[in-house]
Amino acid sequence: MPKLAANLTMMFNEVDFLDRFGAAAEAGFNGVEYVSPYEYDKTDLDEMLRRHRLTQVLFNLPVGDWAAGERGIACHPDRVKEFRAGIDTAIEYTGILGCLQVNCLAGITPTDATTETLRETFVSNLRFAAKRLEDAGIRLLIEPINQRDIAGFYLRDTKHALDIIAEATVSNLYLQYDVYHMQVMEGDLVPTMQANLDSISHIQIADTPGRNEPGTGEINYSFVLKSIDEMGYQGWVGCEYKPTTTTAEGLGWAADYLGK
Repeated sequence: MPKLAANLTMMFNEVDFLDRFGAAAEAGFNGVEYVSPYEYDKTDLDEMLRRHRLTQVLFNLPVGDWAAGERGIACHPDRVKEFRAGIDTAIEYTGILGCLQVNCLAGITPTDATTETLRETFVSNLRFAAKRLEDAGIRLLIEPINQRDIAGFYLRDTKHALDIIAEATVSNLYLQYDVYHMQVMEGDLVPTMQANLDSISHIQIADTPGRNEPGTGEINYSFVLKSIDEMGYQGWVGCEYKPTTTTAEGLGWAADYLGK
């Protein structure tokens, strides 16, 4: 049965961020994820995890200036030093929070760099990060994102991500497969996950259109979740969606999975 993690960036927004840990636990979640921990004190986050007996499943490497619209800097040739410094920051947080994997957002493609330079920068940064994180016992993930939500995002689809992983030639680099993003970009969800199961270290879900909870859109989530279970996936499934009303009212779809 899939292990569901609450994405606290999108879910339980009815309360302040640190209160979302307790709300997630009360709803039956055993794990949490979110975009970024770096705005918060590590000890405060650790206390919330311990108090509510939650697993820190995932967060991102430092993403640049999120409020200004940046969505990662890993492909930016002029931000290499900043990107690499962020690895040490992420390792500090993973050590305190017990998080065993982090996602690297590639970033929005700069317009002043060649295709070759962008790819070389991204691959080189991934090689650096994968080695540093592996030494710390942490997995590195990359995530393709659809072009409708984040126009110009560098990593666009599953094939692009797998090609980058192959080119990097490092053992500690995996795919974060977001069902919502890949339905928008390519469809063929279950066969793609089945064919690339060994490369997938984390899955995220939301329905489309709208990026709301499963059951509100076109994706057959009963089939998708059943298939994820049957294919033998052992990782977490992050619920990265925007509740249609309140988070609690929209959790009916997950009744068979929560509190297990």
